[in-house]
Amino acid sequence: MFNIRMGIPEMKQFWDNLEQKIKAKSASKKEIELFKKLVSCFKKLSTDPRYPSLCTHDIEALTKRYDLKVWESYVENNKPAAERIFWVYGPGREDITVIGLEPHPNDKKNAYNKITLSVVEK
Repeated sequence: MFNIRMGIPEMKQFWDNLEQKIKAKSASKKEIELFKKLVSCFKKLSTDPRYPSLCTHDIEALTKRYDLKVWESYVENNKPAAERIFWVYGPGREDITVIGLEPHPNDKKNAYNKITLSVVEK
């Protein structure tokens, strides 16, 4: 089992804000749906990063840019702009840090150049 952590500052702020809205019952329908999908994705990821429906694969362009092996996993599939998470192993041996959440890029050429990722907290 892996501990799922959020990258700083963007992913941590995003996740804390979303959790707060869910707890306060002020989240929109779209935010509630995303929250449920993310929770499901994180459960699968923590158990087995290679879980089949996650379709996990490394992203060479981001790995080169950030000098860390960056992985992409599906939050959802078969819909336009389906959400993807980007993550890395660490900082600890049993940690996975989610460093980005983006819709699937539509343009294939230089698709990952527009993505900015959070930092892994040490």
